[in-house]
Amino acid sequence: MPIEMHHEHDTTYRLDISRSLGRSEFAACAARLAAAIRQQGAVKLLCVLHAFEGWESHDGWSDMGFYTKNGDAISRIAIVGNERWRDESLMFAAAGLRRAPVEYFPESGLAQARAWLSAETSPSNKHERP
Repeated sequence: MPIEMHHEHDTTYRLDISRSLGRSEFAACAARLAAAIRQQGAVKLLCVLHAFEGWESHDGWSDMGFYTKNGDAISRIAIVGNERWRDESLMFAAAGLRRAPVEYFPESGLAQARAWLSAETSPSNKHERP
């Protein structure tokens, strides 16, 4: 499966994303995440791109339903992956639109991403290149 959701601890959920992500797989994961948000409240996301090949072509990617219903319940997003996917991933995560800070980390930065998610600093929405 190109996307799998795991409850890491407390309010942190990890999304393991690999290969080519399809709209239907993403929608199924979004439904599970929405259920977790309803049960738990605000969550933090750790998105790990492994052997990621991009997004399948589909008209439905412009659907902002999940974002409008649940976007404010996501307090931080850390994305870990190959530098090749930085700009597209930040755009997909709506880094410039959402209130929550979004940060991109290199493939070797998983521990750094977890530490950043755990930090309780003021939101900076910092997503510039290092």
